[in-house]
Amino acid sequence: MYDRILLPTDMSPGVDRAIEHAIDAAERYDAALHVLYVVDADAYSSYPGDEYVHEFEGLEHALEEAGRDAVEAITATAADAGVDTVSEIRHGVPHEEILAYGDEADIDLTVVGSKNRAGEYRRLLGSVAERVARLSERPVTVVKTPVESS
Repeated sequence: MYDRILLPTDMSPGVDRAIEHAIDAAERYDAALHVLYVVDADAYSSYPGDEYVHEFEGLEHALEEAGRDAVEAITATAADAGVDTVSEIRHGVPHEEILAYGDEADIDLTVVGSKNRAGEYRRLLGSVAERVARLSERPVTVVKTPVESS
């Protein structure tokens, strides 16, 4: 049923269960797991002026390295489970890059994580998870991870 499964990660606690779910699905369907990290362009380009050039270049590099580490950790876990992986680091608006990658790689299922907080803290899915689920023309599974409120 699924040959290519996409797992976007942002390294947040909300993706923990999604990782397990995506690897399990890839095992069950003998599918390749595509692990994607998007360096959020808004995170490092929101500062106007030349005085910030060195700072946001450093931030961009740090985000890319952190994303690469996260992708490598997930692909290592998947490899331990016998799952073939493809990894990708992109720069841009996260939900747009996730949707574009899904189209380009002909993804059959996207598995996104979302934090599920107790009480009234948050009733909606995270903005990226919500946008991917709403805008995708391909199947999307949202896996909620409980996160304790502080």
